[in-house]
Amino acid sequence: MPAGEDVAQLLVRCLEAEGVEYVFGIPGEENIRFVDALNASDSIQYVLTRHEQGASFMAEMYGRITGRAGVCSATLGPGAINLLLGTADAQTNSTPVVALAAQGGLDRIHKESHQVIDLPAMFAPVTHWSQEVRSAGAVPEMVRQAFKTAQRERPGAVFLALPEDIEGQVPEPPLAPLPISHVYPEAPSPSQVERAARVLAAAERPVLLAGHGAARSGAGAALIRFAEKLNVPVATTFNAKGVFPDDHAKALGAVGFMRHDYANFGFDEADVLICVGYELQEFDPVKINPKADKKILHLHHFPAEVDARYPVAVGVLGDLSASLDALAAAVDRRYETDCDDIEIRGLLTKELERGRADDSWPVKPQRVVADIREALGREDLALVDTGAGKMWMARLYPTYEPNTCLISNGLSTMGFAVPGAIGAHLAVEGRRRVLAVTGDGAFLMNSQEIETAVRERIPMTVLVLVDDEYGLITWKMELEMGRHSHTRFGNPDLVAYAESFGARGHAVKSADDLLPTLRDALDHDGVDVIACPVDYAENLALTKRLGELEEPI
Repeated sequence: MPAGEDVAQLLVRCLEAEGVEYVFGIPGEENIRFVDALNASDSIQYVLTRHEQGASFMAEMYGRITGRAGVCSATLGPGAINLLLGTADAQTNSTPVVALAAQGGLDRIHKESHQVIDLPAMFAPVTHWSQEVRSAGAVPEMVRQAFKTAQRERPGAVFLALPEDIEGQVPEPPLAPLPISHVYPEAPSPSQVERAARVLAAAERPVLLAGHGAARSGAGAALIRFAEKLNVPVATTFNAKGVFPDDHAKALGAVGFMRHDYANFGFDEADVLICVGYELQEFDPVKINPKADKKILHLHHFPAEVDARYPVAVGVLGDLSASLDALAAAVDRRYETDCDDIEIRGLLTKELERGRADDSWPVKPQRVVADIREALGREDLALVDTGAGKMWMARLYPTYEPNTCLISNGLSTMGFAVPGAIGAHLAVEGRRRVLAVTGDGAFLMNSQEIETAVRERIPMTVLVLVDDEYGLITWKMELEMGRHSHTRFGNPDLVAYAESFGARGHAVKSADDLLPTLRDALDHDGVDVIACPVDYAENLALTKRLGELEEPI
């Protein structure tokens, strides 16, 4: 423990002990010692962003992919407030994030003072834990508590504020980071597995729903073993896309669309729902259990939230892979569900294939999804921003590995994909290509982070779906009211805009341009922005078609 080390240097050593690789943020007058100490670190890289909101999304995506807490940092007051959105998004998506902010000195935070607000109180509703450091001696314990809390069985966000006068103190005697102990997942209770097996053995048409927790837990292989042994169809939530590969014979696709979709047909006649790693904020259970008449087996690390449409018959808590294997071993039968599985998969496949062959202009969203799938490898990453494009990608994009189609379906935040792509690239260490898919509305919310990507030499491609409006809101208004208003806007020349940052800009001018442009951009070792006009007249056509389709035939 270095003699004469101040709290800022101690904080950095604590972050190093936690295995932190990156801190995303913007410095301020009140945390200059912390930023300077990071500059001297041999293992932590400080990534200077152009907005604190962007920093929070970078940290979130890094945490979501690695399972280790992403770290973002800001100054006090407005800088800290700008971290709030990505922090809340991480909390609602059960993603580990540690948000750090400066604070005014202890001699003035008790009163009205320049740029001082009660930051811990502001972050408390959107974090597992929100605190302020009140003494230098508390730093090692509070940092360890922050990471332990963020990375617990249900991950989430934490917030820690460091007053400026504490940051510069030199503790006596010198302090050191606390040792890190790892908690390993518990085995499921044999009695609960037995109870769940009795419910499942009496079922006629069970369906499995894999949620985000299954992806976080690495339960994909166990899901496949379970589905193949019992012949049970498997659907995923939007957040869990890829944890069960869409080209598997038992894959139903993703549920969570605004209307009754093809994958929902697999749930309509089900009598037992096996929910693995599912969390209620991913989507409303009323969409798969509208009458609350289906028996639910809840497999997770923690108990389910209470919901009238999610009446848990048996909860099996513990390691998800172990729980699935134990339950499969306890049930000696196979279910007859093959015919319906094939029909549901066929509906999705036909829709995507029709889109692949559609040369109309502007590009249809189905063609966009088909060309993205063609351009990306099985393990490449697509981050899909909130908007109409998210609905098409979540429904139709075939996904084969967990965390390769990244969607925010907890808070469903607009503007995360561009900065999130930076965090995603750093999380996979450049081994896989990264594509941000965003509408033009969401793009301009955090497009300033293109400069960050160019400066940091982070190769990534941004596909901007251009329709000059908040298309998802137009879609909803037309569905509910038959009209829409206040959703149209203008756009800059997106090619020139991208080039002004030092990125390459591309304009798609025909449907046949999209795939070669995507391939060229993804193969480029730099930052590319593709502007592609899209025809969202297909939105209402889709909901009309789904509304007329009552059975999967």
